[in-house]
Amino acid sequence: MPKDEELIKPFARAFIGLGSNIEPRLDYLRSAIKALSELGEIVSISGIYETAPVGGVQQHDFLNAVAELKTMLNPVDLVQHLKAIESRIGRVERPRWHEREIDLDLLFYNDTILRIPGLTIPHAELHKRAFVLVPMMEIAPNFVHPVFERTVPDLLNSVEALGVRKAELTLNIT
Repeated sequence: MPKDEELIKPFARAFIGLGSNIEPRLDYLRSAIKALSELGEIVSISGIYETAPVGGVQQHDFLNAVAELKTMLNPVDLVQHLKAIESRIGRVERPRWHEREIDLDLLFYNDTILRIPGLTIPHAELHKRAFVLVPMMEIAPNFVHPVFERTVPDLLNSVEALGVRKAELTLNIT
């Protein structure tokens, strides 16, 4: 007979990056937040930031945010659900660095370090991206990157953040 603690599956603390640069950008972000709430409890959502795209492809600016999700899904299943949400919301597959209706990235999953085909946790580029670190700092300033063993503010001090502007828009936990 299993012990009580073996019957209780612990919740994971996951941080999800959200981005959209195809209109209606805000509607896409709001649809994503609503869908994320079906995967667990949304603990917090950062403000929305307008940011220039990366990758050198000419396109409109992004709206970006980060949500903290408490979930019972394992990281592989969580990413599969994120991809399904993107598809359901209307994301069209395009070449890398091109515009997106919605982009959902698993940034952190507890303090897990995982590298398997199709999934790297923590997200491989997040420590270089102010558009992730600025909103992340807003909701989890004491979070420590498990690979670099540096806090979010410390990582942010290592990148250029001039192109990240707080938007007068909000996402609500529903």
